Amino acid sequence: MSSMFLSELREKHQVDDAIFLVDGAPWLHAACHRHGLRFQHVTHGNRNAVERVFREVKRRTNQFSNTFSHAEPSTAENWLQAFAFAWNQLI
Repeated sequence: MSSMFLSELREKHQVDDAIFLVDGAPWLHAACHRHGLRFQHVTHGNRNAVERVFREVKRRTNQFSNTFSHAEPSTAENWLQAFAFAWNQLI
C-alpha cells in the first residue's frame, strides 16, 4: 500500500527534493528506498503535527460519509460543490 501511494505521488507531484518524515515502520523505509525518495526517521516532532492533520481529515471524512451514507453520489457532490463555493467566498 505504501509503495502504491508513493508511486502515485511521484507521478503526480514533484517530490524529488522532498524529505519524507517517517517513523520506524520498516515497510515505509523500504518503500522510500524502492522509489528513490529521501526520508528521515523521526519519532516525535513535526511528524506528530502531520499525523494530527491526517487524523482530523480521517475524522471529518468519516463524519461526512456517515451523514451522506444513504444519499445519491450526485447529492453529495452537489453539497460539496456548494460548500466549497461558500467557503471560498469567506476566505
